[in-house]
Amino acid sequence: MSRVCQVCGKGRIMGNRIETRGRAKYLGGVGTKITGITRRAFKPNLQNVKTTLASGETKTVRVCAQCIRSGAVRKQVKNAPFRLQHELEAAAAGVSRKKFVGKKKKK
Repeated sequence: MSRVCQVCGKGRIMGNRIETRGRAKYLGGVGTKITGITRRAFKPNLQNVKTTLASGETKTVRVCAQCIRSGAVRKQVKNAPFRLQHELEAAAAGVSRKKFVGKKKKK
């Protein structure tokens, strides 16, 4: 299993780890000095997510967190979301759910 996003193809990227010593000038020191630079790998934040494909089939894919947040992948819905009794009655009557959400009572 490779460390690559199956949606956008994001993989690991090489970069530098910089070690410093000394006290920063704004803290009253003479400034920080670089004492070493070593190579390191920046790895994507991959998550195993169950998704429902267009064919209705459920599949586990390895996706980066950015694709989940952007909506490129929809998670599988395991259970229907919890709804209050008056919302169920309104849905049966054909009333929009927006009428119940965000309304404030007048005093």
